[in-house]
Amino acid sequence: CWRIQRQGNPWRFFKERKIKYQLIDLDEKGISKGELNSVKRSVSINNLIDIESKLYISLNLNKIRSVEMREDIMLKNPKVIKAPIVRDGNKATVGYDIDTWEQWIKDSRK
Repeated sequence: CWRIQRQGNPWRFFKERKIKYQLIDLDEKGISKGELNSVKRSVSINNLIDIESKLYISLNLNKIRSVEMREDIMLKNPKVIKAPIVRDGNKATVGYDIDTWEQWIKDSRK
């Protein structure tokens, strides 16, 4: 079961291919430290931060270099996290990465 986090419409990609998924709304539920750590194994912290978010500047993320402080801000303000986050086991993507998702599908059929 693939996990998709936040808004947008990536689930259409999965519905059309009849792939089971679980949708988690980060704005409503947030992200746990464990989940964030799991995603960070595949995606760097800098790639997880949405630099176009209104909160990016207001929270001074553009000036904070400490990874721990950035993570703490992301946990408390999930709207600064790029979306969608799509996970397949230990693998994860951020944003619409259809090429990677298609590769995951091919790999799962081998």
